[in-house]
Amino acid sequence: MTDLSALTARQLLAGYEKGEFTPVDATRAALARIEAAEPLVNAFVRVVAHQALAQAEASAERWREKEPQGLVDGVPVSVKDLLLMRGGPTLRGSRTVRPAARWDEDAPSVARLREHGAVFLGKTTTPEFGWKGVTDSPLSGATGNPYDPARTAGGSSGGSAAAVAYGAGPLSLGTDGGGSVRIPASFCGIFGLKPTYGRVPLYPSSPFGTLAHVGPMTRDAADAALLMDVISGPDWRDWSQLAPGGSMTAALDGGVKGLRVAYSASFGGQVAVRPDVAAAVRAAVERLAGLGAYVEEADPDFADPVEAFHTLWFSGAARLVQHFGARQRELLDPGLREISARGARYSALDYLAAVDARMDLGRRMGR
Repeated sequence: MTDLSALTARQLLAGYEKGEFTPVDATRAALARIEAAEPLVNAFVRVVAHQALAQAEASAERWREKEPQGLVDGVPVSVKDLLLMRGGPTLRGSRTVRPAARWDEDAPSVARLREHGAVFLGKTTTPEFGWKGVTDSPLSGATGNPYDPARTAGGSSGGSAAAVAYGAGPLSLGTDGGGSVRIPASFCGIFGLKPTYGRVPLYPSSPFGTLAHVGPMTRDAADAALLMDVISGPDWRDWSQLAPGGSMTAALDGGVKGLRVAYSASFGGQVAVRPDVAAAVRAAVERLAGLGAYVEEADPDFADPVEAFHTLWFSGAARLVQHFGARQRELLDPGLREISARGARYSALDYLAAVDARMDLGRRMGR
């Protein structure tokens, strides 16, 4: 029998259309994986099984009537617990957030998924306010890697990456400021993308400013394109959103022939890369060349910009906790408390100098 928890979103949709199985079957399979894996991995802060099954039943009825609601009707999805999802609290990995507040609004990306008939399994773990590249928090503890729970899933979207990797739905929403989709995607062996800023509307805006983006976390690139086609829909709450682009799913049909690809093995020797990793990346580059892309080895002309990043990121952390009282600050992850204190010491001129460094970096990358 087919293990529905191992299928991609596109495979599930094809099965629904053919009547081979239903969204209820897929949702039950995802929930069974959660029940089996969660004691070891801790990828979810909240699972809404009854709601998910009710949504799956409604989707199954639409498929029986051959009237699916949207592009991902009946596909089980999860949402990082930094993004609003109505019906329950968004705790952001923090003991400073009041669960009893009103939670009656979806983030734009969540709203688009709901409009397209997705089945919501629950909210995934995050470090406190998504501040670091591993997933542990004072509120929910540590998230393990599905391949070895004693190791980290990465962060800050580690819960979403682990959920997709162990079969709790093929689609998840993550956020990325300094690698928070890409790090856990690589650690857990899934596909992650940090889209161009503004491509996916965001609300409420992040205290980390334009560093923070919403991105897809999926099993493969085709599912990521499908998810992007859904969550890139416009939302009036984000004035900085980009004008709608073309379908990413349709663009996949064009392949890579004729595309120009710059490949850097180690940023000009600035980064130590393990031989097995270097070999795997080079094999992928050779595959691109074999498919018709123009590949050129090129080392970017810049030094490590981490100090500028720290200025921007730590300033965001300071803004995040600006109105916290002493009692709330005591509840914070000690590392977050430390960087927010450092961020509060930067001036506006320091911040703008870091913005200038970022703009120059973008120019160098563009060249």
